[in-house]
Amino acid sequence: MARKAATLVRKANSMARKAQSGPKRPSRPASRSHTSRHTAENHVIGDRYRLEGTYERLRRALLEAPNDGRLERPLSYWVLPTDRRLPIAFLDRDLRDLLSLSLSDLMETQGVGQKKILGFFDLLRRALKEESPSVPFGMSDADSPTNGDTNVLQTVSHAFDPTVVSEAVWSEWGRIVMQAGLGPQKLGRLAPSLQALPTVIWHKTLSDYAGTPLAEIRDMKTHGAKRVNAILGVFNACYEAVSTATLHEDLEIDLVPRFIPGATRWLIEANLHPGSISANEFHDQIVKPFTHQIEVDLGEQIATLAKERLSISSRPPTVIEQADRLSVTRARVYQLLEDCAKAFEVRWPEGRWLLAPLASRPVDLSSETMGLLHAVQTLFYPTERTRGGLALDD
Repeated sequence: MARKAATLVRKANSMARKAQSGPKRPSRPASRSHTSRHTAENHVIGDRYRLEGTYERLRRALLEAPNDGRLERPLSYWVLPTDRRLPIAFLDRDLRDLLSLSLSDLMETQGVGQKKILGFFDLLRRALKEESPSVPFGMSDADSPTNGDTNVLQTVSHAFDPTVVSEAVWSEWGRIVMQAGLGPQKLGRLAPSLQALPTVIWHKTLSDYAGTPLAEIRDMKTHGAKRVNAILGVFNACYEAVSTATLHEDLEIDLVPRFIPGATRWLIEANLHPGSISANEFHDQIVKPFTHQIEVDLGEQIATLAKERLSISSRPPTVIEQADRLSVTRARVYQLLEDCAKAFEVRWPEGRWLLAPLASRPVDLSSETMGLLHAVQTLFYPTERTRGGLALDD
């Protein structure tokens, strides 16, 4: 009995100790927050290694690039208007100064974090990139005007985006344009269309802007975004036209609106043999190209008015009739038609002197041809004596 009682006492004590210690808890894994923190630290270390590798590759490539002056240019030289997350603290510093620093030194600059460093890398890539001289800006090799066909002169036409023009691109445009001898040419002479170009700068020359930093042009009085974009459009068109040309000591590049060479050749020949010119031929060779250019430069409405004034298929309407059709005053019609002369004053002022010899030989021309020639002179090249010709006709 005593032995059983001792056994029961031991079991009771054992159960009491288990009750006091509670149930055995299973071992728990490491806390979730600790794991996340460890993973984040690994990502940071990995990102830093990638940034270091990218920076060292770009720095080495730029330092080994030809010594063409790019390392002496400020970082802002490669900035585009659409760029975001730029390292503002670096923009006024030249590349050689920046590349002398380690990535750690750069990232210790106040206000420069990982996102700004990525923007910095984008600018370094632009500084490193060299466009093929055979491909105009904004075009790929596949879009090159001579690609795949050497028998046909093709027309290059694509949308121009002024937001992709950096100081580097602008400097290259100016250099090529001046090298091609286009500096004395007027913006209005070479603009793809006068509709986008403000009238007050039609007679400004390309040399008035070439060589001036784009930032300074944007700061010029009255030079808002629309005007600056129009100027960029002219330089872009000129650059694309001449950048692929090979200069020859015996040949000269002369950029002119497309209608001029054909009209010039025809008028020279017509002055030699005026008796063979019919009114229909004069209309096809002179009136149609002139009025088409007016449509390009001034719009469909003014071109329609001009075509009506120079019609040979029916009686030309009076200004009163044109004003009634447009629901405007006669003064407004006169103003619109006077814009034709303003456009040709900048587009092709030489045309006046090619038409004049033909007009001085009325005996060699039919009355119908002579009347059409007089109407063209009055509309596009008025003199003080003929400037009121429209009003007198009406």
